[in-house]
Amino acid sequence: MKIKFILLIVVLFAIISCTTVAITGRQQFTIIPESEMNAMSFAQYNQFLDSSEVVNGTKEANMVKTVGVKIQKAVEEYFAAQGMSSALNGYQWEFNLVNDETINAWCMPGGKVVFYTGIMPLCRDEAGVAVVMGHEVAHAIAKHGNERMSQQMVVQLGGMALSKALEEKSETTRQIYMTAFGLGSQVGVMLPFSRLHESEADEMGLIFMAMAGYDPNTAVTFWQRMADLGGQKPPEFLSTHPSDETRIKDLKKLLPKALQYYKP
Repeated sequence: MKIKFILLIVVLFAIISCTTVAITGRQQFTIIPESEMNAMSFAQYNQFLDSSEVVNGTKEANMVKTVGVKIQKAVEEYFAAQGMSSALNGYQWEFNLVNDETINAWCMPGGKVVFYTGIMPLCRDEAGVAVVMGHEVAHAIAKHGNERMSQQMVVQLGGMALSKALEEKSETTRQIYMTAFGLGSQVGVMLPFSRLHESEADEMGLIFMAMAGYDPNTAVTFWQRMADLGGQKPPEFLSTHPSDETRIKDLKKLLPKALQYYKP
């Protein structure tokens, strides 16, 4: 009976809380104000940077920041053209390189990006960084974190009003956030997104990198290099992505659309 009640609550919330993902047009379920998501994101991001070795002033660090700003401007340009600039209110973009051999990168809500030094040899150049940057920024732009956390909020807090949950269940809400982003004992270790979210980020990322002036064809060669590292234990970056063959095939199908936005 309890399960049926929770399912009913989920359905009702989904009906009244649907938003549309930019570019793909997919309907998604989000109930958490972006201001709340951003506040939690900024706090956790700063905590992560305080406990990490941030790299500054090197060629790679400057590359991450340069590409990040270009992708940021592309996102802002796209949203302005759609009359949706207000959707980016509250974003405080930041692009950092952290000394860590893990092959990974991530973007938290509000535009907080981290690249690990371990992924830089695979990126090779600005175009390679743009592939990863576009993909990770797309997760934030598509509100994938909000979507995942919203689902967990409904399951764990049932029909409680969101404002009441945030006020009276602040610790529970914080724990749900930490779980949704995989920020338990090790801050900054992002929980992998679902394959649906990963594929959506691939599509959006291609368009963002193209608008930023990077050839989207680069994405195919980058993911081929990444796939070559797979072996028996794929890099964390690939943990929930579609199979290598499927991803590359899908990317090739998306290239004609992305190339329409390409500005060399």
